[in-house]
Amino acid sequence: MSDYILSCKGINKSFGGVHALKNVDLNVKRGEVHCLAGENGCGKSTIIKAISGFQPQDSGTIEFDGKVYEELSPSVSIDLGIQVIYQDLSVFPNLTVQENLAINTVLSNKTKIYNHKQQREIAKKVMETLNLDLDLDVRVEQLPVASKQLIAIARALYAKAKFLILDEPTTALTRKEVDRLFEIIRSLKEQGLTVLFVSHKLDEMYEISDSITIMRSGEAVYTGSMKDLSEADFTHYMTGRDFDNVDDKQAEGRIQKDAVPALELNDLSGPGFAHVSFAVRPGEILGITGQLGSGRSELCNTLFGIYKSTGGTIKRDGKEIRIRSVRDATKNGIALVPEDRLTEGLFLPVSIMENITVVNFNQFAKHMILDRESQEANSSKWVEEIHVKTDDHLLPVQTLSGGNQQKVVLAKWLSTNPKVLVLNGPTVGVDIGAKYDIYQLLRNLASTGMAVLVASDDLAEVVRLCDRTIVMRGGVMTGEITGEELNTENLTKAIM
Repeated sequence: MSDYILSCKGINKSFGGVHALKNVDLNVKRGEVHCLAGENGCGKSTIIKAISGFQPQDSGTIEFDGKVYEELSPSVSIDLGIQVIYQDLSVFPNLTVQENLAINTVLSNKTKIYNHKQQREIAKKVMETLNLDLDLDVRVEQLPVASKQLIAIARALYAKAKFLILDEPTTALTRKEVDRLFEIIRSLKEQGLTVLFVSHKLDEMYEISDSITIMRSGEAVYTGSMKDLSEADFTHYMTGRDFDNVDDKQAEGRIQKDAVPALELNDLSGPGFAHVSFAVRPGEILGITGQLGSGRSELCNTLFGIYKSTGGTIKRDGKEIRIRSVRDATKNGIALVPEDRLTEGLFLPVSIMENITVVNFNQFAKHMILDRESQEANSSKWVEEIHVKTDDHLLPVQTLSGGNQQKVVLAKWLSTNPKVLVLNGPTVGVDIGAKYDIYQLLRNLASTGMAVLVASDDLAEVVRLCDRTIVMRGGVMTGEITGEELNTENLTKAIM
């Protein structure tokens, strides 16, 4: 028997004139956690669809559990024990936990009569295997995201999975929920299950994966042991670029320590948080960290006037201000890059230019007539200044990658010339190359005297980017970490 449960050899796939996969080899050993990594558009999703039979390859072979297949179909793939859990989970919210667990098996067996008692016993055994304590009769729509994730994994085991593909499984989970998920993955591995773990979070890859395949531009450019791969090599293989001084915060001489704070909160309260006090000076990058539900997002939205404060004060450059609306915030030099760029930051079908210039639209209108030339010049300036990768800024913003879309959101608010820039989850869903570009951009902005607030639950990001960070838990500020104490170990302890 081969050491490899999966061997993809010479896989090619094209869509029209676009070569999505180019002679890709992917080999995964039995009983290991194998990471599949790469920037958006590198071909990860396409190879997963070939393995699951959703979109068979044009050429090449897939060998699974000792048998070679020219192509797979979804039903054959499932019968072989290949199960994919996508980021959107694909659970049925209107069905109970038990019904969600049983539905794949019932459909594949073409069962005409549903044996409730039999299915319940199987469901209980699966839940025991994962050490889960969930009410089998509760509707899935009533459960949190983490529980839905575990139900999707339980359903795969219910269907006798041998090979589990987890596509960005930790995106919406708290650190405690991630720890629980990893505990289950390790348990499944001990039971002989093989896991293909798709992620863009480097710290999680090192924590859970035995080996890794990195893809770039449709090709597999590296395969090897996870522990043998340095972070510098990882970023090189992912992007084809080398990043110098990525950990250099450049804080010396940047923070104006003797200046009046650019932003100062005293006992500020609002929806979801209470009694928060801190000051951030010109040139400083301040982190605001905590798990989902800690109040960090609500604090950001209150500073930008989306929510109204219920107590306390806000000062800008030493003067007390009132922020009751977004207009109040922008008038006082505060800008916000929101948590969800797709629903809160961009008009997706609209051009890159219009997205960048929308908040300053009045400056391009003379006597009620739009000065298109001035608008295009302004957009071109920002596209060039923050390195938005596009052939034409008149194209819809939805044609850009996630990282470049985030840069457009940044450009939009930087065009208002803010003194305080608040970013909520600034690199969520962003490729590693664009992530480092954004880090450098934020450092450069801070060097001009801008005060930067970064709200994030990505602890590695907070350590790498921020000069100090406040910690929030349960809606209150529980501490502050700075200097050499600012590391992932201390942050992990502080947010739990």
